Amino acid sequence: MVNNESEDKKAMESSVEEKEREFTDEQEEITEEPQAEHKDAPEMPEHNQQDQVAELEEELAASKDKYLRLYAEFENFRRRTAKERLDLTKTANESLLADLLPVVDDFERAMKVFQDDENAAPLYEGIKLVRNKFMKILEQKGLTSMDLKTGGDFDAEYHEAIAQTPAPEENLKGKIVDVIEQGYFLGEKVLRHAKVVIGS
Repeated sequence: MVNNESEDKKAMESSVEEKEREFTDEQEEITEEPQAEHKDAPEMPEHNQQDQVAELEEELAASKDKYLRLYAEFENFRRRTAKERLDLTKTANESLLADLLPVVDDFERAMKVFQDDENAAPLYEGIKLVRNKFMKILEQKGLTSMDLKTGGDFDAEYHEAIAQTPAPEENLKGKIVDVIEQGYFLGEKVLRHAKVVIGS
């Protein structure tokens, strides 16, 4: 009876050990399969990776070049529009100032008429006062008169010769001998050319 129990116990232990071995073998197989699959997976050739890197670098360089060009164009546009806006501000009153120049001429003529008349001295001073205030306003808008004097050089860029007259002196030949109408600048631009007489 004891022998039978001992044999059954040994048989049971043997069966348990066999099951444990089978379980261990299965676990090892499961662990080895992914490793085998990983080893068998195809690797990307090295030259393909280099090609992709080179292609990405070319795309990056092209994008950078495009950005720099756009930035340069925008800066040029910004500077150009700023200059145009400044020029427009300076010359916004060009037409109005040009129309007012004949009024300035009338002030100058009136002052010449009464300048040497002692009886009209108060009238002369009144005209001079109004003329000076008027010119101050125009100068604030950018109007300046040309610096003209007898014997000065004739410059077609600023002067308009309306007549020639025999030069009273040899050194006045080809020079300005008289100013008929004053010339004016608006900023650096000629608003009206000076009308002058040239010695011949």
